[in-house]
Amino acid sequence: MTQEELIKINTELRDKTPLEICKWAISYGKNPIVTTNFRPYEAAILYTCVNASATIPVVWCDSGYNTAATYKHAELLIEKLQLNVQLYVPKQTVAHRAVTIGIPSVDDPAHAVFTEQVKLEPFKRALKELQPDVWFTNLRKGQTIHRDSLDIISQDKNGLLKVSPFYYYSDTELDVYLEENALPNEFNYIDPTKVLEHRECGLHSD
Repeated sequence: MTQEELIKINTELRDKTPLEICKWAISYGKNPIVTTNFRPYEAAILYTCVNASATIPVVWCDSGYNTAATYKHAELLIEKLQLNVQLYVPKQTVAHRAVTIGIPSVDDPAHAVFTEQVKLEPFKRALKELQPDVWFTNLRKGQTIHRDSLDIISQDKNGLLKVSPFYYYSDTELDVYLEENALPNEFNYIDPTKVLEHRECGLHSD
C-alpha cells in the first residue's frame, strides 16, 4: 500500500466507529490477528475485534512478569469474550533469568537482552508461525513520540498493516466505551520492558 493510499484510507476511516474500522480491516486482509498484554483498556480492542470476527487469533506474549491482578483480569476477559488466545512465552523461565540477568534497569545494556528474551523473540515467533497480514493493536495518539507519528492505519517495513481502531480516543472516551459495553478494566499492571510510559518496548518501532 502506498503512502498516498494510506492517507486516503485514514481520512475515510477518521469518522468511523472502532467496530466499522475493524470490519473494514478484516475485509481487507486474509489473516488478521490482534495482540494483547491485558494492560489497562485492552478490553476495548479485544471486545471490538471479536465482534468483528469471533475467532480472530488473540496473540498474548506473556512475559511471565505480570501482576496477579493482570492475570486475573486476563482470565476474566478470556472467559467473558471467549477469546481465541494464542499464547507465546519466552524460551527462558523467570526463575532461570532471575539468576542470570534478572530485570535490568533501562539504562543497563542488559535491558536490551531482557527485552529481546521476554517480548521481542516470542512476538517474532508468533508472526513467523501465524503469518498475519493485518495486525490490530490498541496504540493511541499521545502515548509516545513514535506513536504520535502513526494513524489509525499504518504499515511496517515488511508490509504488515497495523490497525489501531481507538487511535484518537482519550482515556475518558475509553472509560465511556468500556462502561457502555459492560467491560472490565484493570490498572494494576506493569511492563518491565517499558518501565516508563513514554518508552517504546520495540514491537511498534519499525
